[in-house]
Amino acid sequence: MVIEWKTDDEFRSDGSPPKRAAEYVRMSTDHQQYSTDNQATAIRAYAERRGFEIVRTYADEGKSGLQIGGRDSLQQLLADIDGGNVDFEAVLVYDVSRWGRFQDPDEAAYYELRCKRAGITVHYIAEQFENDGTIGSSIIKTVKRAMAGEYSRELSVKVFAGQCRLIGLGYRQGGAPGFGLRRMLVDERGQHKGILARGEHKSIATDRIVLVRGPDEEIATVRDIYRQFVEDGRSERQIADWLNAQGIRSDLGRAWTRGAVHQILINDKYAGHNVWGRTSFKLKTRHVRNDPSDWIRHDQAFPAIVSQELFEQARRIIEERSKRLTLEESVLRFGSRNGQLVDCHLGKCRTHRLPPLLGPRIILVVRWWCNLVKQGASKWHRAQRPKLSKSG
Repeated sequence: MVIEWKTDDEFRSDGSPPKRAAEYVRMSTDHQQYSTDNQATAIRAYAERRGFEIVRTYADEGKSGLQIGGRDSLQQLLADIDGGNVDFEAVLVYDVSRWGRFQDPDEAAYYELRCKRAGITVHYIAEQFENDGTIGSSIIKTVKRAMAGEYSRELSVKVFAGQCRLIGLGYRQGGAPGFGLRRMLVDERGQHKGILARGEHKSIATDRIVLVRGPDEEIATVRDIYRQFVEDGRSERQIADWLNAQGIRSDLGRAWTRGAVHQILINDKYAGHNVWGRTSFKLKTRHVRNDPSDWIRHDQAFPAIVSQELFEQARRIIEERSKRLTLEESVLRFGSRNGQLVDCHLGKCRTHRLPPLLGPRIILVVRWWCNLVKQGASKWHRAQRPKLSKSG
């Protein structure tokens, strides 16, 4: 948010006109309702003492200081300075951490240097040093920048440890509950306080959230999804089409897709397990997919909707389906029956209808490969491959 203040021409007590300045304020979360107001009050008191007139305000509300991405007002401030579209000679900031908690102190220095090159000075009004370019102030400012970044790193470690502990106790840590489940608010004694609707959050720090079963019709739908996938051999796309034909909407009120069905089939919460930490985005650097051994989990934390056996069967089908089959595995897996290609996998056979013209040829190819495998032709081919590559 950028605010341009319209003020009358005023003069300082010594008769000289006031120096024009812009203020930059930032708060990291929406819960700090008065943070920007407090910063602005302190900045204006500093401006009055130092003879500055605030002519423009750049405010990033609810924005993290770890990076410049998402901080539209700071980007606008730098763009205005780089483009010469400014009517002020100084930028007033509450302290070094409000400028940013960049993990690389040089990044904070780079953005300040862009201001300095354009003749705009940056004042950190609450710091105990003057940003005048002297050796002492430069050293202290560099240390302050490093401390601002280190604060975020230490806080990240503490928050992560706290979240791991809560997961281990069976409490939910963020995210939508999913189809067939609901978020239940509980107090510090574990007593249920009520279901949280979509978009609602807990207001008391000691309250926690657990997952509970949703309406009976949604529970029945989840079980139907698993049954059709495991017992009937239907794909996620076919199940999604069936759900849409039945007029059943997803937990987001949307039509079902293959991905939405797939998420139900692979999420441990439907077997009653509390799993967290599949991915990481620490300090807003980059998204990382964690190894399953690094996941934080608490088994049997919630009432299960499907049995562990059924959940494992669905998982095995998905894992086997994603494997790259060898030649022998492919031949043993596929066969033909009555002019149709039959896929027998995990003890279940699925029939694939083939085009009338190409179907017989495809089956002939499958049979030909079967005969080659039976005769050991695959071994001969592997043995001859080096010879063929040399002759080629």
